Amino acid sequence: MPDQTNMSAAAEGSQVGMAKMALPSSTSLSDKLLSRIAILLFILVAGLLTAFGYYASSICITVVLAGFLAILFDPLVLKLERLHIPRSLAAASIVLAGIGLIGLLGYALYGRAMSFAEELPVYASTIQQTIAPISRKIQNLQQSAGSLTNDVHPTKKVPEVRIQESSTWPEYLVRGVGSVWGALIIAGVVPFLTFFMLCTKDQMAIRTNGLFGSRIDAARFITNLNQMIHGFVAGNLIVGSVMALATTLVLWRIGVRGAVPLGIASGLLNLLPFLGLIAALALPLGAALLQFSTPGPYIVITLTIVFLHVVSANLLIPKFIANRVNIGPVAATVGILFWGWLWGVTGLLLAVPLTAFIKLVADLHPSLCHLSNMLALTPRPTPRWVRYGETALERAIPHLRPVGKKFP
Repeated sequence: MPDQTNMSAAAEGSQVGMAKMALPSSTSLSDKLLSRIAILLFILVAGLLTAFGYYASSICITVVLAGFLAILFDPLVLKLERLHIPRSLAAASIVLAGIGLIGLLGYALYGRAMSFAEELPVYASTIQQTIAPISRKIQNLQQSAGSLTNDVHPTKKVPEVRIQESSTWPEYLVRGVGSVWGALIIAGVVPFLTFFMLCTKDQMAIRTNGLFGSRIDAARFITNLNQMIHGFVAGNLIVGSVMALATTLVLWRIGVRGAVPLGIASGLLNLLPFLGLIAALALPLGAALLQFSTPGPYIVITLTIVFLHVVSANLLIPKFIANRVNIGPVAATVGILFWGWLWGVTGLLLAVPLTAFIKLVADLHPSLCHLSNMLALTPRPTPRWVRYGETALERAIPHLRPVGKKFP
């Protein structure tokens, strides 16, 4: 009898062991299926958001610009509040001051543009006289090449075919904004939306905590977002000021007329992704073309701006901007390509903070830690429990609790 009892107990133990061994395989298959479904849903949601951002670009750009400006100007509103000024009055004064500053800048630029238009015939004749020798050489080269071709092959009458291609640059510049009326509507709505966001900051924080407070740390996310935007703007101001000062000194040293505005504009334009170097070169070189006839100043201007671009891209931007937004150079480049394709020049200007915003969103949830590491400047090691999935963590939590202690 004892032998039979032991045998039956052993058989039951083996069946229990087999059941325990079979359980992980079934659960692992369900985990794999759930992870694949989650990946497909993530791709679907990302595609829908991209399509919405593309076709509703004017709405998205308006909201993004207003939120960006509201976060940027909020410290000024807080300082005015400390002086016992109501928040609505402080926000209105800040918004009106910004509109006035933009208006004065536009008036100054309009005056410069009108004076330039009046002097344009003189500039055009000067440019034509400067490039006339080069044009004659090119024409002589074309004529000599044509005569050589006629000597080798007899002339044949070939019907002329002209293909008219529409320029894509104007379309790219206004992509996301739409027509001129769309740009005017965005410019008119952004100040009002910024004012309302500044006035209702506390209410928006309460709503965000009530909506996401049980799943994420909304207060910490808002704090990180504010620090990122302020750091991005401060870093660009530091780098742009250094480049503008260096460009202005070089232009003043070689005797370029209007060295101060040209140097400031060229230094700030050098911050633009991809197009910055071309724009920063074109402005002072165009001004020098109206003044100098020797190649020395052109060489100095070109070498200076290229050198500043290389120094800023490899030393200044990683130190003062990349560390503040905490995204890597590859992620920033891919973000610039994506947002530039989506919203044109507006996307290029907002690409870095928008990519950093996506990283902040990925930091909120542990399942998105892989995306956060792909975008991060210094990726963090992935916890082991993340590799096994969230369902494995949920099954392991009861075994990790101390004996006799219950969690709510």
